Amino acid sequence: MNQPAPQLAAPTRTFTQLLSSTRRGARLARLLAVTQLRSWGAEQYLTERAETVVAELAANAVLHGRSPGRSFRLTLALDPSGGRLRVEVTDARGDLLPHITPTDIDALHTGGRGLPLVAALTDHWDCVPYPPSGKTVRAVLSTP
Repeated sequence: MNQPAPQLAAPTRTFTQLLSSTRRGARLARLLAVTQLRSWGAEQYLTERAETVVAELAANAVLHGRSPGRSFRLTLALDPSGGRLRVEVTDARGDLLPHITPTDIDALHTGGRGLPLVAALTDHWDCVPYPPSGKTVRAVLSTP
């Protein structure tokens, strides 16, 4: 009997990069994420959302998670068959955990909008310790 070959699920694709804890490093994280997702053939809708999420998490790592002489790490994990992307940003400051600030922020205040934006663009986000002294902020995005 002839039977069709079983369809194998596409393997999860991963990308990891250490970046300097500077504004330039944060900008590079965003650019690298978009380039990598496009090279994997990720859907444009997913790539555009991920671009903003990476930009916000990398900026937070540089602004709030910076420790002198320490880098931050960007990790992307794409499951093409499930249409899910996990974004992780690890920094050296485990003592400063991210939290969403109240929504009654002064309109002229320049901070406090990043994590609400991440929450709106992702299915889920959380923060876990990264021993010995850091933290990893993880966000999961999926295609509609």
